[in-house]
Amino acid sequence: MSFYYFAYGSNMNPARMQARGLAFSAAESARLPGYRLAFNKRSHCTPGVAYANVVHSSYGAVEGVLYALANQDALNIMDGFEGTPVRYSRECMAVQTATGAKSAWIYVANPAYVEAGLLPESNYLNHLLAGAAHLSSEYLVMLQAQACRPAVQLLGDKGLLYNA
Repeated sequence: MSFYYFAYGSNMNPARMQARGLAFSAAESARLPGYRLAFNKRSHCTPGVAYANVVHSSYGAVEGVLYALANQDALNIMDGFEGTPVRYSRECMAVQTATGAKSAWIYVANPAYVEAGLLPESNYLNHLLAGAAHLSSEYLVMLQAQACRPAVQLLGDKGLLYNA
């Protein structure tokens, strides 16, 4: 059985996945139709800072990286990093790839943690940009144009937890 995970946020950076100890056997480009990317998931530790989220949009599509994870244990580990089930819920959705539709696990911000008017920090946005090989040029330009806050220096492995 395959365990697919669709990353649209900081986990588009394969180095971040590896730093978190999340082994994957393959990574490919994928799109989540019917949604758009939003930076509206409130940080748990820094006021005014946003993390990525997906929100319904009839004409939108979120681009990202589809990882083939090793097993269910990898998803359980991922839950810890995403703050599931409190900050994000893990949902199974269909994503489109070059070889057709695949079912994948996707993290969606819980409504209690969604807030308008937030901005991602530049270091967080850089994780998204690290997935450039899996993104269309138009989507990459959209990410590069995203307004952001200056990065705050993180100590230790704090940056690995809860999308910090």
